[in-house]
Amino acid sequence: MKKKIGVLFDLDGVLVDSEGEYSKFWGGMGHRYGVGGESFAADIKGTTLGEILNAFPENVRDGIVMELHEFERSMTYPLFNGVYEFLCELRDNCIPFAIVTSSDDVKMEYLFNARPEIRGMVSALVTGSMVNRSKPNPEGYLKGAELIGVPIEDCYVFEDSMQGLEAGMRSGAVVIALTTTNPCEKLKGKAHEIIDGFAGFTVDMLAGLSRPI
Repeated sequence: MKKKIGVLFDLDGVLVDSEGEYSKFWGGMGHRYGVGGESFAADIKGTTLGEILNAFPENVRDGIVMELHEFERSMTYPLFNGVYEFLCELRDNCIPFAIVTSSDDVKMEYLFNARPEIRGMVSALVTGSMVNRSKPNPEGYLKGAELIGVPIEDCYVFEDSMQGLEAGMRSGAVVIALTTTNPCEKLKGKAHEIIDGFAGFTVDMLAGLSRPI
C-alpha cells in the first residue's frame, strides 16, 4: 500500500498571484506612517495581520484594517498557471491538502467568493486567527498536517517567502520553494527543492521529491 501523503500550501505568492499587490498596499502604509523603512513590505511577508498592526500606532490600526479589507474585497485573486490543474490532480488522487496562510477570515471569504472552485477542493484551512505564533514558527504547518490527518514528515509544504520556508523546514515537512517572489539564488539552501511554478507539475513529480539524505 502506498504511504499516505498530504500537501500544505501557503496562499499568496504560491497559489494566488497577489504578492505584488500586497507589497504596494503595505509599502504605502509603511510610508504613510513612517513604519519599517524601505523593506517593510518584504519583511512582513508570512506574518499575521495582528503582528503587522503592532508596528503601527494603536490609534490608526482600525482604519488600516478597514482599508485592507476594502482593498482585498476588490482583488481578483488570479491563480498562478497550473495551480488549478495541480489541485484537481491532488483531489483525483485522494491526496488531502490544506491552505496555511497568515491571512484573516474576512480575506479568505473574499478569496472563496472570487474562486469558489477552490473552496470545494481544499481539505482544511489554517488562517492567522487559528495560530498563536506566525511564520517562521512552524505552528501553522503542524496544525495543517493535523487537520488533514497526515504526519508532518509525510507532508509537502509549498512556500515562497523566507519566513514561510523557515516555518516549513522547522516543521519537519519536505519543503518546496517557488521562485514567484524570490529568485532561485536567494532560495538555495532554504528548501529541499526549488521549482519555478505549477505549470506542468504533477503528482508523480511530487512523489519523486524527498529530503536529501
